[in-house]
Amino acid sequence: MKVTFEKYNPSWKIQFESIKNELEESIGFLNPEIEHIGSTSVEGLSAKPIIDIMIGVKNAEDLDKIPHLLQGQDYVYYEKYNKDMPYRRFFIKLINRPKNLGFPETIFKEEDIPEKLHDHSLRVAHIHAIPVSSEHWLRHIAFRDYLRTHSHVKQEYQQLKEVLSKKEWYDGNDYNAGKDPFIKREERNAVQWYMEHHK
Repeated sequence: MKVTFEKYNPSWKIQFESIKNELEESIGFLNPEIEHIGSTSVEGLSAKPIIDIMIGVKNAEDLDKIPHLLQGQDYVYYEKYNKDMPYRRFFIKLINRPKNLGFPETIFKEEDIPEKLHDHSLRVAHIHAIPVSSEHWLRHIAFRDYLRTHSHVKQEYQQLKEVLSKKEWYDGNDYNAGKDPFIKREERNAVQWYMEHHK
């Protein structure tokens, strides 16, 4: 597979706000922090047109409340990732729930998903629920803010993504592995910068 990018689109901010409002209606009583992260949150950076959203909860115990609260909406819960990343709950939001495929009006689990739904063109958002005290919360926020304020790093990331977009990948995880060395290096720089500027 090839990864398709789009030039930065101001509508991504609007999409994020719309989904944030929807999430707040479902889980607002948990008092979450809901942040737009990833490439679609960085003005001027090309990206896959899928909005990355991070839900920050105060307590790790709240993570397992979220799947139930999102039942019956256009979300798919990827429970299989809990084993490798127990600090996170991962969901995708579908552009439209495919009622014509005969699914029940409840949240999907990944083992119930037909192959067609793994098509990224059917997704509008990836949603990551993480405790705000987690190092993973910090690194995502720091990396986003670092790209927003360091144009040379943003440009280097843009160039890397353009090179990787020309290659064939087995799947999205394979493509992410191609970005990994750059992201790990710059995340370390970003966290250090963030901690120095947010004391």
